[in-house]
Amino acid sequence: MTARGETGPVLRRATQLLTAFTPDRPGLTLSQLARRAGLPLTTTHRLAGELVHCGLLERDSDGVYRVGLRLWEIASLAPRGLGLRERALPYMEDLFAVTRENVQLAVREGIESVYVERLAGRHAVPVLTRVGGRFPLYPTGVGRVLLAHAPADVQEAVLAGPLTRFTPLTVVDAQALRKILADVRTHGFAVNDRQVTMDSLSVAAPIRAADGSVVAAVSIVVTSGSALPAALAPAVRATAHGITRALRSGLADDPLVEE
Repeated sequence: MTARGETGPVLRRATQLLTAFTPDRPGLTLSQLARRAGLPLTTTHRLAGELVHCGLLERDSDGVYRVGLRLWEIASLAPRGLGLRERALPYMEDLFAVTRENVQLAVREGIESVYVERLAGRHAVPVLTRVGGRFPLYPTGVGRVLLAHAPADVQEAVLAGPLTRFTPLTVVDAQALRKILADVRTHGFAVNDRQVTMDSLSVAAPIRAADGSVVAAVSIVVTSGSALPAALAPAVRATAHGITRALRSGLADDPLVEE
């Protein structure tokens, strides 16, 4: 068997171990790690030891494994996260300074949104999203912006479901969502009221690369009923336009700008 043939399964199994960790289970014992990864205990022990040696996992004195800082260091170099975040953060901070509400930045990966940055005040409405976390596209403000400008096959894959109802008001009807996405494209922003939690309202706008394609979305999330979407939309759109200008002024060889 070639080295390439041996490496493939090892990488896949190592990935299974790393993705066994979740926000609600950030620390796992060896047996828990093996069970959640679906791997034999002996294989888990060997691979976990290698990952600890490389700094991708850490093991405390009680034998509990956690994601290592080395993995975070590597992940932070992803161009769609690092370059976008660096250019977007000053504009997000300006919006946060004015509102003291949640300001979020996300990109699309497949049929999910990945949150690259979030600013939150002490008294801001709680949200279910987190930096580095994934969320379905259809129920959130940033997700609907990204979905509205995604390729047709991505839109169809999302609308084909299944679509989870997060609140009694979550729109899960495909035809209704098609109209919503068309409105997002027409008006240049998305409004989501009580779609993910019953106390939140979000307004989101697209961020574009040099070629005009939508590469990210920025949103503000406030307590539902505390502000009119029409009053929030201009500030959110101005933030998106500022980030867009920052991206377009970037270096020509930036992977994000080229997309």
